[in-house]
Amino acid sequence: MINWNDFEHIHVIKKLKHVLHTWWNIDIVFTDERGHLKGLEGDKVNYANPAVNYLVNKESSQADLATVVSASIEKLRQTNGKCDLQKWELAGFDMCVFPIIIENDYVGSVTALGFFKDGDFAQSIAEVQNKLAAIGCSSELIEKSVKKLQYLDDTNTAHFTELVELVSQEIVTLHVEISSRENKINELNKELGNRYKYDNMIGKSKPMQSLYALLDKIKFADSTVMIQGENGTGKELIAKSIHYNSHRKDKNFVIQNCSAFNDNLLESELFGHVKGSFTGALKDKKGLFEIADKGTFCLDEIGDTSPQMQVKLLRVLQEGTFTPVGATEMRKVDVRIVAATNKNLREMVENGTFREDLFYRLNVINIRVPPLRERKEDIPVLVDYFLTKSAESSNKPKKQLMGRAIEKLYDYAWPGNVRELQNEIERACVLAGDDSKIGHEVLSPKILEITEKAKVQGARLHGKLKDALEDLEREMIKEGLRRTGWNKSKLAKELGISRAGLIMKVEKYELDKRKLARTGS
Repeated sequence: MINWNDFEHIHVIKKLKHVLHTWWNIDIVFTDERGHLKGLEGDKVNYANPAVNYLVNKESSQADLATVVSASIEKLRQTNGKCDLQKWELAGFDMCVFPIIIENDYVGSVTALGFFKDGDFAQSIAEVQNKLAAIGCSSELIEKSVKKLQYLDDTNTAHFTELVELVSQEIVTLHVEISSRENKINELNKELGNRYKYDNMIGKSKPMQSLYALLDKIKFADSTVMIQGENGTGKELIAKSIHYNSHRKDKNFVIQNCSAFNDNLLESELFGHVKGSFTGALKDKKGLFEIADKGTFCLDEIGDTSPQMQVKLLRVLQEGTFTPVGATEMRKVDVRIVAATNKNLREMVENGTFREDLFYRLNVINIRVPPLRERKEDIPVLVDYFLTKSAESSNKPKKQLMGRAIEKLYDYAWPGNVRELQNEIERACVLAGDDSKIGHEVLSPKILEITEKAKVQGARLHGKLKDALEDLEREMIKEGLRRTGWNKSKLAKELGISRAGLIMKVEKYELDKRKLARTGS
């Protein structure tokens, strides 16, 4: 089923409509296969011509438009034509109907309104004035409307029809993409093996598949592991996965945040203390290293440890021995160390804030956890998982995220990574109340503001038409490359051009992945 209301808000469609408004004051409306208007949101839709706004909100003219458009669609179905250009007799100006064809089925149209193609311009204006007056338009509205009407010569008509056809194609592409995404999400829970899930980690993207493959290789080893990644990427989940897939899985898994205590308290937590070793030491206490004996110890935020603590940790890693606070005898443990940090330890070594020998002792196996912005194709899978968890915890039916909301989530950079996405979905479920569908309006203001700002940037709609179209083409290719994970064959098929042609355009617009990464575009 097509979600018509979303089309008014799709980035590329908004740009195309803006070009049509700017150059020829032409308006776009969407209809189903019977010609009934779809996607109307009252005053939220900004029409270039006041007469179009009047007509699409008037029942009698809606019915007349439905009759004309449905006849055009039937004509195009029979002739396999590209579009149908004719006069809308009720209004007196011309219209052009482009079919929306999905899987060889004519499901609706993109209809352009408010221009003249043939005939005497002055005579055409007079006819529009008479017809608008006949259906009840005020003289003020008629005067404003006729000032917007333009005559299109053959060259302008070619450009105009190309733009409207792009709107139609974008709707088809979007619908197919959303349908494909929803089908994949529905199949998520039917999939076996590690394609989407590894223990409690979720993701089907290439970076996550590489991560799963590495975890498979190291699960039977005892080597020290360094996990590096931004906050919220799931470093603790990886540490747990390493433990519970190893031969140590029946022993203790212990985790300690090294930034949670000062040196004295951290030393007592890690190595334990004996009775009377300091004020408040009323009895002997085992340290976490001793508790983790024969198991796995995760040292979280290892980059926040002091130089003095780094020396003591190095001794445990090298010799497996430590001395509790206040004790005189060393104790020996057999512990696998997994260290985690959100800092660049290599830079800290160069700056002298982290011991080089400790770094190399920890960095036997290095795991880099990709941030969510580098694996956005995992967003629908993660969203589905969090929606399922929310439904289970609230004992309510599972909610569904609508297309425009998904688009907003894709556009956002997610500085807080998966944890931020999880919190956002939990918040959206709460704010949606009893509604089964979650719209974009309940998303956090920061997501809505940032994505809207991003959509507006780069829209150059002044100057030559050729420049405006090139801007639009570059934006479509850039967005498409990111959406398809730089799969040029897939994107070329979507855009209806050859792969070689796409590669030439990528070079022309400097959209090479490495160049974008360097520039931060």
